[in-house]
Amino acid sequence: MKLNSFQIKRSLAAGAFFAIISASLVSCGGGGSTSGSDSTSNSNSDDNALIGAGSSFDNPLFSKQFSEYNKTSGLKVNYQSVGSGAGISQLTNKTVDFGASDAPMNGKQDSALTAPAIHIPITAGAVVLSYNLPEVKDTLMLTPSVLADIFLGKITKWNDAQIAAINKGVKLPATGIVIAHRSDGSGTTNIFTTYLAKVSEEWSTKVGKGSAVNWPVGLGGKGNEGVAGSIKQTPGAIGYIELAYAVQNSMPYAKVQNKAGNFITPSIASVTAAANTQIPADSKISLTNTDAADGYPIASFSWVIIYKEQKYNNRSLDRATKLVKLLSWMIHDGQQYSSALTYAPLSAAAVSTGDAILKQATYDGKPILQ
Repeated sequence: MKLNSFQIKRSLAAGAFFAIISASLVSCGGGGSTSGSDSTSNSNSDDNALIGAGSSFDNPLFSKQFSEYNKTSGLKVNYQSVGSGAGISQLTNKTVDFGASDAPMNGKQDSALTAPAIHIPITAGAVVLSYNLPEVKDTLMLTPSVLADIFLGKITKWNDAQIAAINKGVKLPATGIVIAHRSDGSGTTNIFTTYLAKVSEEWSTKVGKGSAVNWPVGLGGKGNEGVAGSIKQTPGAIGYIELAYAVQNSMPYAKVQNKAGNFITPSIASVTAAANTQIPADSKISLTNTDAADGYPIASFSWVIIYKEQKYNNRSLDRATKLVKLLSWMIHDGQQYSSALTYAPLSAAAVSTGDAILKQATYDGKPILQ
């Protein structure tokens, strides 16, 4: 059929109109997509590059593990050391493949999820009390009650009689005590405040425990890195950081008296002793204030958290499989890098629990690991 000039112009105009409408639908996420999209499906399109965020406690170990895994698998992992609270928030918003936290998700965090999440124990480590007292060459010793009073702001000088009583023969300066604590939501804070709440009724009543608390005194720093920096830069400072940060930065840290009455140096051995306990099926357990006579009392597991069902927001089976295989490698072969970085390798019981939890991960309802 031969078209006249008017019909040709009308046909071209209609084609242009529908092209504009189609482009608009695509840019708005329309065009018949049934699974929806968000920043995860848009920005995480490279299935050979995973994204994680969370615990700064884990960062030294993760940096080593991800580098080594890349050498054999080619998989890239972009890990953002932003604190446990931020990592859980990003997982909740589905902008990362996994979150990492030094505290299990609480009820409020669980209720914010659109689907169930699973916790895989990934390492165990110690939270240490590091201090800046260059003139003190001896390793300081701290009891639970003295430690609580320091962070409550009740003990304000380093030569206080209560500190001197447990550090006989140590010449303590009259320097004022400056508290360094986390300013961000932090699993490290959760570990430390959970410990203080267990050993001090006054702390439990006045401050409590959690990833973020209203500190009675002190200066806030972001991440383990920020708190470590504050301690190093401030004479008289004391703060809580992950053991690896203290070791890597040659920072002194105290012995802490445990429940058995022993003053324990934080180490791989004393963390392993604290972690030598029965682990529940969901792996959510606190190791603080351990009953172990040789266990360090401020220790914890750390977890990687992922969605149990991995088919969401246009994620591919390949991406989900690479994530779960990475985590399986981390709790098995990846543990060989723990000791050199002063993390305690996972116990056989923790590895077994982690394996069972990873087998719960599914894609379209089918187990990813066979």
